[in-house]
Amino acid sequence: MPATADLLVEPDRLAAELDHADPPALLDVRWRLTGPPGRADYTAGHLPGAVFVDLDTELCGPPGAAGRHPLPDPAALQAALRAAGVRAGHPVVVYDGGDGMSAARAWWTLRWAGHRQVRVLHGGFPAWTAAGLPVDTSVPAPAPGDVTVAPGALPVLDAAARLAAAEPGVLIDVRAAPRYRGEHEPVDPVAGHVPGAVNLPAPEYVTQGRFPGAEALRERFAAAGVDPDAPVGAYCGSGVTAAQAVLALHLAGRPDAALYVGSWSEWVAGPDRPVATGGTSGR
Repeated sequence: MPATADLLVEPDRLAAELDHADPPALLDVRWRLTGPPGRADYTAGHLPGAVFVDLDTELCGPPGAAGRHPLPDPAALQAALRAAGVRAGHPVVVYDGGDGMSAARAWWTLRWAGHRQVRVLHGGFPAWTAAGLPVDTSVPAPAPGDVTVAPGALPVLDAAARLAAAEPGVLIDVRAAPRYRGEHEPVDPVAGHVPGAVNLPAPEYVTQGRFPGAEALRERFAAAGVDPDAPVGAYCGSGVTAAQAVLALHLAGRPDAALYVGSWSEWVAGPDRPVATGGTSGR
C-alpha cells in the first residue's frame, strides 16, 4: 500500500470501502469562498451515505480578530462531528467540490482534533462522478458518534507569537503572487505579506484538487526554500488553502508542517503587525 494511503483515497477504492458492512464515515464539506453555500450542492446530489458538514459554522469558529476561519471551539466541534456520526477510532473520508481546499481544511481540523483516521477523496465529487459512481439525494440519519476532540494533535502558528515557531525555517504564503506582492487584495483590508514569508501559489503544487507524487512535491517545496531539517509553516488568506499546503507537505513527508490558522486575515487585524510588499515567488 502506498505511503499516502492514510491521506488520500481514490474513488474506486472508496466505492469498495463503502460496500463493506462498516464503511467509513463520509463527510461532504463542499464550500465556496463567496457563496452560494455548499449545502445546495449536497442537496442536489452527494455520495451515498454522506453527511453535510458546514466549513464556516461547524468546522471553524466565528470570524473575528482571530481571522475569517479561526479554530473551532472544541466542544462545538465535538458536537458537530458526533452529530455527523464520527466515531472514535473509526475512519472518516472527507470530500469537496473538486478544488481540494475545504476537504483539506476538514482533514486538517479532524487531525488537529486528534482523529487520525481521516482521508481526503482525491479529486473530490467530480472525480467520483467521472468514475461513473452512484450519486444520492436522500439525507442519511447516522447514529450519533462518540468521537472525543482532543485539540493540538497537529502544530499551529499564531500571530501573537509572531510566527517564531517558523524560524529559522520557512513560512510559505500560498496566495496568488499579486496578493503576496501587495498589488491586489480582493478580500482583506490590507495588501502584502508577512515579512520573511516566501510565495508558493497553490496551483504550483496541486491541480484541480489532485496532487503529484511525493518526489515532485519535495522538489517543488525544496525550490521554495523548504529545508527537510528546518521548521516549515503555511498561510493563505484565512487558513483554508494553506491547509491544502499542509496536506501537500504531509504527502511530501513533512508531517510536522504547521498551519497558521488565522493567516493573513488575522495578521492584518492587528494594526501594529508589520507588512511587506514586493518580492518574488520562492527563494
